[in-house]
Amino acid sequence: MADEQGQAAANASGKKQPSFALQRIYLKDLSFESPSSPGVFGQDWKPAVNLDLNTENKQLNDSQWEVVLTLTVTAKVGDNTAFLVEIQQGGVFMIEGLEPQQLAQTLGAFCPNILFPYARETIDSLVVKGSFPALMLQPVNFDAIFADAVRRKQAEAQGAASGNGAEGGTH
Repeated sequence: MADEQGQAAANASGKKQPSFALQRIYLKDLSFESPSSPGVFGQDWKPAVNLDLNTENKQLNDSQWEVVLTLTVTAKVGDNTAFLVEIQQGGVFMIEGLEPQQLAQTLGAFCPNILFPYARETIDSLVVKGSFPALMLQPVNFDAIFADAVRRKQAEAQGAASGNGAEGGTH
């Protein structure tokens, strides 16, 4: 009953109730390169694996957002690139009624957490089809990455504000 009263009060104030729904997950772009094959197959397999990731989002309409997680995995054996995989795993999400800070957290951490397992499985499958040993990427803590990005932006904003203040005082 208390929930119903809370919803009624929120609806009366004109605010939408927070809602989230996954509408679609799709592969947006994919690339696999093995520039050193077949020679790399005869080398001792102790690769140096590097993972780069990025997220982007775009509002499609009032309540729909596209989130794209880009992963680039490079495996090198010595100076030779054994393989390079780049994937863009996309998702369309219905998101309504969130405050700006909650929306940023959802788009920057929660949605990428949903997309990552799909991208990881695709990467593993491609690597195996390229005749390399399976590559199981470790989970990524998108919440920590998002929190770090927020802290960096705040520090930059504070640095810019203090820099502007000092600059303004010299004129």
